[in-house]
Amino acid sequence: MSHVFPRHSKSPPRLATRGEGPYLFDTDGRAYLDGSGGAAVSCLGHSDADVIAAIQAQVGTMAYAHTSFFTSEPAEELADLLIAHAPEGLDRVYFVSGGSEAVETALKLARQYMLEIGQSQRGRFIARRQSYHGNTLAALATGGNAWRKEPFAPLMIDTTHIAPCYAYRDQQDDESAEAYGLRVADELEAELQRVGPETVIGFIAEPVVGATLGAVPAVPGYFKRIREICDRYGILLILDEVMCGMGRTGTLFACEQEDVRPDIVIIAKGLGAGYQPIAATLCSAAIHDAIESGSGFFQHGHTYIGHPVACAAGLAVVTKLTEGGLTVRAAELGDMLHAKLRAALGQHPHIGDIRGRGMFRGLEVVEDRETKTPFDPARGVHKALKKAAFEAGLLCYPMGGTIDGQRGDHVLLAPPFILNESQIDELVEKLGGAFKTVLG
Repeated sequence: MSHVFPRHSKSPPRLATRGEGPYLFDTDGRAYLDGSGGAAVSCLGHSDADVIAAIQAQVGTMAYAHTSFFTSEPAEELADLLIAHAPEGLDRVYFVSGGSEAVETALKLARQYMLEIGQSQRGRFIARRQSYHGNTLAALATGGNAWRKEPFAPLMIDTTHIAPCYAYRDQQDDESAEAYGLRVADELEAELQRVGPETVIGFIAEPVVGATLGAVPAVPGYFKRIREICDRYGILLILDEVMCGMGRTGTLFACEQEDVRPDIVIIAKGLGAGYQPIAATLCSAAIHDAIESGSGFFQHGHTYIGHPVACAAGLAVVTKLTEGGLTVRAAELGDMLHAKLRAALGQHPHIGDIRGRGMFRGLEVVEDRETKTPFDPARGVHKALKKAAFEAGLLCYPMGGTIDGQRGDHVLLAPPFILNESQIDELVEKLGGAFKTVLG
């Protein structure tokens, strides 16, 4: 009997014993191709020698130093490298241990910034439906994942939600992509007017929506209009790249493809590639300078922020993503993966949409392609697909409630950037087998 508290008490997980390249192995020695990188984490696979060496070297030198006393060389070097490649205007990096922590940091930082500049009346956020920003309370509140939020609703901070940019479902037949993007972006201005723009701190969104919608990018022009609205009303643009950032969509920062300047960007998952728990909140010089010239103290902190070993791992990972060319490789492999998915499954009667960017792809599952009608949620199609893929030796990331938190199913793919073509073929073949097992 295990004393570990599992995610699902009625369905205990198998025991993983080792990882090698893009594969994980269980106690029976069976290999599983990691087609989702866990949860879009393992961008370098499971046995990268350079990252392992960097961790070992740092542990041997200095394992830990509390940030109330010291900074460290790995933290300084990683911050420099991130800012060198970050969107224009971003200037400071706050290291934490996971995506939810980084979102909480961003929300508190945004609120304190408003206090520092004398706008204490600003106390709420606007986000999007069908988004996901983490499982701590403020992150959960800003997220738009209804079923995750419901049990904890009495504990939530004040957040309202507008429509996602979800062209497959919501773009009208007579509407161009650009017109659709402007229409849904303008919902932000309408919501600001409804609640009072002077009460709003910022707008938070994923550049490519991950777990809740299944790799949905915005249409061209959407985020530029969002930026214009934020500037018009003096609110902050906070971009959550926990899942879609760090090379996952084919550029180091996902928002590079939107050509927008965020005030705050949140990164995690691929930042440590699973070798160490690390995340970061990046902010503009204006935000940092307001605190530096004001109170001088960000009223926030955790025991393991700026952890030297985690930062050493992150430095090795980001170096491989940039100088090592793996972000470029993610873009190239992503095009190959998309083409092979379309060739094998593009005409499947129960796959309505294949979408995404880079090594971040989603397949929306429908009962009827023509009408886009979803399966009855009671059928649990996403759960059956996960089980069938697992039994076939493929790890993928299916989810239900795609449309509104209740209806709809999708499968998310986020494999390591180190796959070769035969492994991409293996992924597509095993995923196709899972669809055949579940849907015929």
